[in-house]
Amino acid sequence: MTRSNSARLPGLDTLRAIAIVAVMLYHLASFLPQRMMAVAQFGWMGVDLFFVLSGYLIGTQLLRPYAYGEKPSVREFYRRRAYRILPAYLVVLWLYLAFPAWRESPALPPLWQFLTFTVNLFFVDFSHHAFSHVWSLCVEEHFYLALPLLVIWLMRTPSLRKTAIVIGAVVLFGICFRGYELFPLIAPSGWSGRAVSDDFGTFYYRYLYYPTYSRLDGLVVGVTLALVRLFRPGWWEWMTRRGHAALVLGLALTGFVCWMFRNDGMADATKIAAWATVVGYPLLAAGLGLLVVSSVSSNGWLSRFRLPGADLLAMLAFSLYLTHKEVAHLDRTYLPSLTEARDAKTVVIYAVTCLLAASVLYGLVERPFMVLRDRSERKKTKSVDVEMLREPAL
Repeated sequence: MTRSNSARLPGLDTLRAIAIVAVMLYHLASFLPQRMMAVAQFGWMGVDLFFVLSGYLIGTQLLRPYAYGEKPSVREFYRRRAYRILPAYLVVLWLYLAFPAWRESPALPPLWQFLTFTVNLFFVDFSHHAFSHVWSLCVEEHFYLALPLLVIWLMRTPSLRKTAIVIGAVVLFGICFRGYELFPLIAPSGWSGRAVSDDFGTFYYRYLYYPTYSRLDGLVVGVTLALVRLFRPGWWEWMTRRGHAALVLGLALTGFVCWMFRNDGMADATKIAAWATVVGYPLLAAGLGLLVVSSVSSNGWLSRFRLPGADLLAMLAFSLYLTHKEVAHLDRTYLPSLTEARDAKTVVIYAVTCLLAASVLYGLVERPFMVLRDRSERKKTKSVDVEMLREPAL
């Protein structure tokens, strides 16, 4: 049995490909040519794009049955997520445990944090940084666990007003929480007696960047798009008929957020950087949400243009995300003569080896379990919903 690619949307594949390349550039920035830094320094935004994509696709999968007067099976939803995420994740985690040379950093957080997807909630400092990029997968797992329960509660008595209040409350909470954590640190002397024992970078990642409750903006925007698509088709048609406008506005808003973070707001305890963190994340999510709208629109450039190689990168995105830091570390360890210089040769070595490793993980682990999942689904329902084949970003 094979998995059909006919259901894949080229616009979403393009965004997923851009997201994984951006994240890889950000994580490997210190080993890449200096001229790439202008782009690589904003590569962390690729994770936010993954969040928006996941919110949109997972939200659509969960909410679609309600649009037809049915109810989704929460058990089946969790089963599908387990097939999608756990096999590849557990294999990579085993590599970290069994082969210390695989680790890009010597110290590994406790195993129980990986098994409970709580690494992002217990970050200590950068001395325990091995497999730290799994923080975003933890956010996604928390989202997978909570969203079905929230949807069931909201759909007991469907209400536009109640839904809008919940969405607004989540976004407002994130803004207020980040402001509460940051503004006392930049206040004039005497305004707050609060002190930070860690350096600002460690504080930022521990309390603002990694925790799930601080990074829900992208997921909320994605779910909101799914709600509009399924329950306000008139609004959705109006939006998707303006693909070019959505693209331009989305790029402008994303560019504005890049300007807000231009001085590395994650390491800069200034008033300007604080405001970037407090309001920048929801603004970025909104901008990326507009790019998603453009990617599925009827006339958007993103929905029509097939970026060469985007479908391959999109297919390997999860495996690439799990393995790229470790593979680059192995390159530097065992191919020092080829990777010591920050030049084009090094970029090619990283690209080729990361793609090869991701292809092996995808071919031997990720794909077989997805095929098994779809086969089980077909036995139960005789068919698999086309939407189910459009895999979430992570």
